[in-house]
Amino acid sequence: MAASKNQVEFQDYLPLIEEKLGGDGLIGELCNGFRLLMDADKGVITFDSLKKNSSLLGLQDLSDDDLLSMLLEGDYDGDGALNQMEFCVLMFRLSPDLMDQSEFLLEEALEQELKNSHR
Repeated sequence: MAASKNQVEFQDYLPLIEEKLGGDGLIGELCNGFRLLMDADKGVITFDSLKKNSSLLGLQDLSDDDLLSMLLEGDYDGDGALNQMEFCVLMFRLSPDLMDQSEFLLEEALEQELKNSHR
């Protein structure tokens, strides 16, 4: 994702985290990231909590429009906030390497299921 005024390069660390910690460790780290950004009273990431805590992730230079765009991109239920599942799905969607790997793992699982159903 790019900032509107300044081009921001995001380093995709999720594949490295998954490689080092495994799938469960990656999910744990995503949950930690969610808790870091969420509004503690509401239990979701709101625009205000994202703006307030974005500097913890080095995103303090993003404009309000950029932060709002990030929030809305992952807001599947349309409530204006990100719950933990929406946040995790968004993080996977923003990680091309993990998306490719997820697609590969899904294809493998489907092939295995087809083999098992023909026995």
